[in-house]
Amino acid sequence: MVCCQTRAGWSVIHKRAFLHSPLTIQPRLPPRRCASASPQRRLCRPLRQLRTRPPPRPLRRNPLLTYSPRTGDSLTPSRVAAVIPARFASTRFPGKPLADLTGKPLILHVLDRAAECKTVSRVIVATDDERIHETVLRAGFESRMTRADHPNGTSRIAEIAETLDEDLIVNIQGDEPQIEPELVDRTVTLLASRPDVNMATLVSPFATGEDPANPNIVKCVCAVDGRALYFSRSVIPFNRDGAPDAAQPLKHVGLYVYRRSFLSTFLALSPTPLERTESLEQLRVLEHGHTILCAHGEAHFTGIDTPEQYAAFVQRCRARL
Repeated sequence: MVCCQTRAGWSVIHKRAFLHSPLTIQPRLPPRRCASASPQRRLCRPLRQLRTRPPPRPLRRNPLLTYSPRTGDSLTPSRVAAVIPARFASTRFPGKPLADLTGKPLILHVLDRAAECKTVSRVIVATDDERIHETVLRAGFESRMTRADHPNGTSRIAEIAETLDEDLIVNIQGDEPQIEPELVDRTVTLLASRPDVNMATLVSPFATGEDPANPNIVKCVCAVDGRALYFSRSVIPFNRDGAPDAAQPLKHVGLYVYRRSFLSTFLALSPTPLERTESLEQLRVLEHGHTILCAHGEAHFTGIDTPEQYAAFVQRCRARL
C-alpha cells in the first residue's frame, strides 16, 4: 500500500490514477462576447433569452386575400376562374362568336385578352354549340359544353361554376374582344377586398364619339361608396340644367365578378319588374336588396351586339396592322 501524507504525494497518485482515462479535459475558454452588446453588458445574454424571438411582423395585406367559406380563414388566397359564356344563336348577330373577318374568330380575341389577366388562373368557355367548342379546343383553350336551355349567360356560368373549386368567378362576356386585362384585375381585386359583398362589376366614362343615348350601351349610376344604384338603357343621370360640372353618365362594361357561392343565390332570386322592363338581369340583384360594387376604369370600347359594331371592330383591327 502506498501511503502519502503530503499534498504533493496525493497529487502524484491522482495523476497516475487518471493517466489511462479516456476523458478529454477541454480547456476553459473565456466568456464569449457579443459584438452587439453594450459596454455595460459585454457578456452574452443567457441562452433562454437568446432563444426568445421577437414577435413576427404583421402580414402585409394582399388584395386577393379574402374570406373563404370553406375554411373560415380570413387570410386564404382567393382563387379566380374566368368563365366566358358563348352561344351561336344570338338574336341580333347570329354566329357572332365565330365571326372571323379579322382573320381570327371573335371568341378567340376574347380568350387572348382573358389569358393576360394577372389575377385569373383559369379561363373556360361555356357553350352549348359544338362549333364554338371545337374552335376553342383547337386553339388550345379550355371549353365546357353546357345545356342549351339556359335563359342567360349567368345561368350558363353557374352550371360550370358548380364543378369548380375557385372562390371567385369572373364573367367575361363573349362579345368583349377589347376588354382591358388591367380592368378585369381591378374588378377582381375590388371584390376580393370586400368579403361582405358578393358581386362586383365595371363602369367607365364614355369615350369620345360614343353616344349615351344609344340603348345598346347600358348606363350606371353609383353611390359615393362605390355601390351601384341603378342600371338603365336610358341616359342617366339626366342633366336638367345643362350644368357643365354635373355628374356625367357612366357606361356599364359587360364584366362581372361573383363569389362562387353567390351564383346559386342569384339564380334562385325571382325575376323582377325592373329587370323585365330594361332587359337587364343585374337589376334583379339590386331589386332583391343585394349590393353590387363598381370598379372604375377607362374602357375604350364596349361589347359587340350588332353587325355594325363588329364592322367597326374589324376596321380598328385593320388600322393597327
